[in-house]
Amino acid sequence: MRRLLFTIIASCSMMAAHAQCGIENTAFKSGEYLSYDLYFNWKFVWMKVGTASMSTVQSTRNGKPAYRTSLITRGNNKLDSYFVMRDTLLCYTDMDLSPLYFRKGAREGKRYYVDELWYTYPRGNCHLKMHRIDHDGEVHWKDAEYKDCIYDMMSIFLRARNFDASKLKVGENIPMPISDARHLSNSWLKYTGKTTLKMKNSNQKYRCLTFSFVEREDGKNHELIRFFITDDKNHLPVRLDLFLSFGSAKCYLTGMKGLRNEMTSRVE
Repeated sequence: MRRLLFTIIASCSMMAAHAQCGIENTAFKSGEYLSYDLYFNWKFVWMKVGTASMSTVQSTRNGKPAYRTSLITRGNNKLDSYFVMRDTLLCYTDMDLSPLYFRKGAREGKRYYVDELWYTYPRGNCHLKMHRIDHDGEVHWKDAEYKDCIYDMMSIFLRARNFDASKLKVGENIPMPISDARHLSNSWLKYTGKTTLKMKNSNQKYRCLTFSFVEREDGKNHELIRFFITDDKNHLPVRLDLFLSFGSAKCYLTGMKGLRNEMTSRVE
């Protein structure tokens, strides 16, 4: 009886921690597909250098319903001559968007590496099992456990799409601890206000919320990505400004289907 009671208490604790890392999803549904064009600033000229696509479908993970989200980026011949980019990202989350698994396989320049994360929630904590294959083939395994919820670059993106911006103040910072298979970053999302954004190569305009993703490293704050997401229930990222070690890049939304909500942010 005592063992049964302990098992019930432990299970309830794990479920509570799991739920704490989730958020109600009102922004997207299974079947959403987004496509983007990638541009790179080359000698003060913005050149199209590739494409990206993101898809989300309802699947299963360990026998339970889950969202499966993938992001694929592909550089074209123009970019290949300067910097080869072939990234494939995959994540599984619970239906409440608590992270379960993450994988990134990336060919960036002459390097190819793989990051993997497995999430469990023992004793009310967030436990990460981490696996990395370096570009030289060396394999690394390690475990870490945190009292706070930890995310990866995919699951935090899904979570952020469900933030209630009406409760945010301009300049407010939202903590976003993100891990890969090497280390945990001290990072946050900064809400910077609203704007009307005109899309590249079209007359379409959207009312947008703007955010900056910031990471602190070596005692300095570094803005890594600037997001422009639609000011409606979809919170679609229509443009991303990327501040890379080798230059600046932009991603523009070019196609969308399977949206959950009406696109009320369009400006006629």
